[in-house]
Amino acid sequence: MKETEFKSGFVTLIGRTNVGKSTLVNLLVGEKVAAIANKVQTTRTAIKGIVNRENSQIVFTDTPGIHKPKTKLNETMVETSFTSLADADVVLFLIEATSEDIGRGDSIILEKIKEAKRKTILIINKIDLVKREKLLNLIDLYSKEYNFEAVIPISATNSKYKEIILKEIEKNLKPGPAYYDVEEYTDQTLRQLAEETIREKALKLLQDEVPHGIYVEVEKMKQRKNKKGEEIYDIEATIYCLRDSHKGIIIGKNGEMLKRIGRSARIDMEENFGLKINLKTWVKVKPDWQSNDSIVNKFKLK
Repeated sequence: MKETEFKSGFVTLIGRTNVGKSTLVNLLVGEKVAAIANKVQTTRTAIKGIVNRENSQIVFTDTPGIHKPKTKLNETMVETSFTSLADADVVLFLIEATSEDIGRGDSIILEKIKEAKRKTILIINKIDLVKREKLLNLIDLYSKEYNFEAVIPISATNSKYKEIILKEIEKNLKPGPAYYDVEEYTDQTLRQLAEETIREKALKLLQDEVPHGIYVEVEKMKQRKNKKGEEIYDIEATIYCLRDSHKGIIIGKNGEMLKRIGRSARIDMEENFGLKINLKTWVKVKPDWQSNDSIVNKFKLK
């Protein structure tokens, strides 16, 4: 019997803001590689998550959500999303089941997919929120626009869809080598993961009190052994915001909010990194960071 050929490839997730791309990539990878918060523009850069299977390696790129850019940062984010299409072997185009028709944002993405001429799987998320008839209408609407390899209705929070999507992707990959070590699940550095985790916790805990103008930078990251001989990471990070009023909200009364953000991030990092974390956080005001080239360039596709 012929041995199954090993396949590999790059899969880009694309969609409007808040359609559930980061939730889906975390589900498929089985690890937390992308920040999840119920806010637009949570993902700012193209994050890679790696899935190693018996006969394949799938490298996912979770891109920033498509939105109308208002700052240099926003422009960079949208540019990153569209640039990643050209490098994809397979595209996962995520839309919401609650859509009545093909909106402006989704139309723009469809045009970019048509230009890229990439194999594309349409993923319809949040199907638990609509009736079957509405879902079938939406499938019909999109199927007339592009020849999708498959249409998969899902709820990104439900693990039962994981295998269905991975098998469909595998079907559309070509034989190829493993690009990353089988032990790896992301190409992000621990420093980037730490920054993402702190930012996600801040977004979740602050709710709508602070607009999306925060940026986290890890200033120091050092590994050492404590008195018990356990491995521990000392991490010092600064949360930058746009205004003094935001700084007050992030710190909170008697520093309570900042403590909550730090505690929540530390617990997450200890679980993800597999060792103890000693985390110190500060808050500084940087009014123009969204237009600062040296910062914005960090979010460009490498």
